Formats: sequence, structure tokens, C-alpha cells
Amino acid sequence: MDIQEYFTRISYRGSCDKPDLPTLTDIFQHHIRAVPFENLSIHCGESIELDLEATYNKIVRKKRGGWCMENNHLLSWVLKTLGYNVTFLGSKVYVPEYDAYPEEINHLLLKVELDGKSYIVDGGFGRAYQMWQPMELISGTDQPQTPGIFRFLEENGVWYLEKVKRKQWIPNQSVSTSHNVEKNPCHRIYLFTLQPRDIEDFRACNAHLQTAPDSLFVIKSICSLQTMDGVWALLGWELTEIKYNYKDNMDLVEIRILADEEMEKTLKEKFNITLDKKFVPVNRSRLSLR
Repeated sequence: MDIQEYFTRISYRGSCDKPDLPTLTDIFQHHIRAVPFENLSIHCGESIELDLEATYNKIVRKKRGGWCMENNHLLSWVLKTLGYNVTFLGSKVYVPEYDAYPEEINHLLLKVELDGKSYIVDGGFGRAYQMWQPMELISGTDQPQTPGIFRFLEENGVWYLEKVKRKQWIPNQSVSTSHNVEKNPCHRIYLFTLQPRDIEDFRACNAHLQTAPDSLFVIKSICSLQTMDGVWALLGWELTEIKYNYKDNMDLVEIRILADEEMEKTLKEKFNITLDKKFVPVNRSRLSLR
């Protein structure tokens, strides 16, 4: 594995001499705008491995994306290589349909210690709930970013991440086949503790999420990529483009339903993804993920 090859993959040409917050933020933003959050392997008959070299080959050499355990695993290697103090954390992603969090951790994120402060770095959530900057680990303070206002709340050692959404303007709303389960503009994203984790702690989760019949990743094919002003997302056959703060503190949401024959071209043009095997789109969940 070669750090310069990774930088070429994400089109990063900045400095990497000093492990500081501006460099961390710059690399992070290049990553989320170059590497999609996606679970397409599941829907191509491939397995997702929790092996760093396999993840590197998939994302860097094959120019694919990945989900949290791939994106953040690779990011941890990058940041450690550059001299950052990085710790794995495990979180439980909020499920709006049940208004609950799962019993077991199902999401990997990173804690970075820098100049006496702690930051959460998560390059593997995707869609409209992807943070665009490392977030300082402080409770009850709004941290405005381009996608919206994020904040942490801490209760008895448990940390909660929330995002305050803007209103959405959907010119062709009748096209959408999804149903926004949650109407509250304050969206709960996940909870976590500061217990250090190892990649081995995620092996059972990695297997469960790609095989369980009720797993969101089994019943919905997902591919999303952050842009300079918003995000592209392909959920099943539904292609959505969101432009943040398009006007009057409102996000523009444009939705189109694709035909099967448009999938390959769309994945290449919007997400720079070329698949080795046949992709079978799936969308058996009503959750919109917007």
C-alpha cells in the first residue's frame, strides 16, 4: 500500500508534512468527494472483506467505494501513516422506522486526538447525513457545516450525534417512490461511547449486515457521493441530487427514477464506478435516507 497512490485516487495535492487540523480536514473532504459510500458488492454477488489490503485494492486501485468499515478503516491507515493519533470507536445507528437504536454496534468511526482536543472523523456514513468536517467532541454545541447543523449530546458517557436538517424543495416530488419516515427536522444519526475498539470487533457486524434478510444493506442498494455543493445518491432505481442551501435556507432535491439500462452509465458518470459483475438494484425499504 502506498500513501501517494491513495492521494492520487482522491486527487489530493496538498501538504502532508504536518498532522494538523487543516490538513486533516482537507484530506477528509477529498476522500468523501472521491470515494462513494456504497454497498454494491452485496448486489453484485461479492462479499465485503474486513481486510485492509483488500479494502485498499478495492477503493484505491479498482476505484470503488465502500461502507463505514471500509472507508474508515482505510482512512485510519492514511491518518496513522501521516502521524495522527487515531482510535476506532463503535456506534449504533438510529433506526427511524422503530424509533430505536440496535443492541449491538453496527458502525465504525474514528476518534482523532489533536492538540489536546478530540475530534470525530467519519468518512463512512454517506447520503445527506455525511459530515463534511471533523467534529470536535464537545457536548451541546452546534457545529454548522454545509450539509446542515451537526451536534453531539453526551449523557452518562453515551454520546449522541444529531443533524438539524433544512427544509427541502422537491420540484418533481411526485416522482419519488420513497417515504420519509421521520418528519422531525432534528435527525438522530447514531450513538457511541469512547470505548476503544479493534477491527476484530466489527467482523460479526460486517458479516451480519451483508447477509441478514432484514439488513437495510440487503434490502436496499445504496451508492452516494458528496459533491462540492451537495450529494448524489442512488437508492435502488431512485437517483437523487441534493444541492445544499440552494436558496432561502432550503435544499434543492431533484429525483429521477432510472431504467435498468441506465444503471451502468449512471454509476460511471455520477460516481466514477465500473463494476466487474452484474449489478441487481434492490429497494425493498421505504426509508428515503434523505
